[in-house]
Amino acid sequence: MLLYNFCVAVYARLIALASLWNPKAKLWTTGRKAIFERMARAISPSDRVVWIHVASLGEFEQGRPVMEQIRKQYPEFKILLTFFSPSGYEVRKNYDGADYIFYMPIDTPRNVRRFLDIAHPEIAVFVKYEFWLNYLLNLKARGVKTYVISSIFRRNSIFFRRYGFLWRRALRAFDRIFVQNDESRELLHEIGFDNVIVAGDTRFDRVAAIADAVKRIDAIETFKGDSPLFIAGSTWKPDEDILLPLIDANPQIKFVIAPHEMDEARINRIIDEVHGGAVRYTQCDARTLAGSRVLILDTVGILASVYRYASWAYIGGGFGVGIHNTLEAATFALPIAFGPNYDKFKEARDMVAIGAATKVESAEELKRWFAPLRDDNNLRARVSSAAKEYAVKNQGATSLIMKVAFND
Repeated sequence: MLLYNFCVAVYARLIALASLWNPKAKLWTTGRKAIFERMARAISPSDRVVWIHVASLGEFEQGRPVMEQIRKQYPEFKILLTFFSPSGYEVRKNYDGADYIFYMPIDTPRNVRRFLDIAHPEIAVFVKYEFWLNYLLNLKARGVKTYVISSIFRRNSIFFRRYGFLWRRALRAFDRIFVQNDESRELLHEIGFDNVIVAGDTRFDRVAAIADAVKRIDAIETFKGDSPLFIAGSTWKPDEDILLPLIDANPQIKFVIAPHEMDEARINRIIDEVHGGAVRYTQCDARTLAGSRVLILDTVGILASVYRYASWAYIGGGFGVGIHNTLEAATFALPIAFGPNYDKFKEARDMVAIGAATKVESAEELKRWFAPLRDDNNLRARVSSAAKEYAVKNQGATSLIMKVAFND
């Protein structure tokens, strides 16, 4: 633990140093200032608290179905939501499904004691990959019911190495470990953990809820008209490089491109290079929508609702560290393509295996994937059905987690 605590302290100092020039590091640092005073003013000693901790925005989406069910089934509890990363906190700091939202204080023994004294949770839920040693060991010492949900373990993880004894000790803080697949359960069983439940991934429940609450968007309906629609979600420059030839080769199709980040240079490049006209969502009107073949979603919060209008989807990120959310497209029964870096995403591997999704590595491969799905309605129907069935059959993780966690 001495080495771990030293590394945590060094990490915090390095982030503080980086905050002098890095905006994200500055948010990370300033967001934690006076945090215990702010927590103490907000949380009453008489509150019954469930603490949900997530790393960032993706894990928030996995934890969200559980928070919503706690609110619905156990309104006597207050929900404390913490984030590690500014990219999650700054987007969801006003989320109305939690009573209290803070950054997680850095994992030093003193911080952990102060945090848990103020928060006094009855239940703690960590989402996916959050294994903070001081927090977990202190929760166990206090007898707090503690769970990790939607987790995945791989053989090359530190838990399964000879020097991973400290991390295995931390795992013993969990009353239950809810994993996504059988492989994770078997790996944990090999090192002596029998408190493992294969519940699946709560994101399937989240995207089902999104589909049920989908909104009508007048601008998309005007833009689409009677044309079929192709949507490219969460794209980066390498994704756009292979999409532009596809757009030019299919003048009868309307395209929506939703960049992962609002990079002005890339947005302007799309507008300049696409044939047939492109318009930004924030600058459109009925005339420009009707006269354009490409609509650029330079806004946030509506991508999921746009999927309902599409017939095909491309998901970005696969030429970088990894693809973004494929499940939203799958729940709307869309054939899906993405770049080559998808191996660490179980749902992507599963959908490739059943023919609902395809990996592409070039503009030519993207065209070869798209052409038969454009021209053969029966083929598109089969692929669409496979995607939808996969999304539906994997729902239910949230219900199982709630049943176990609140009846242990």
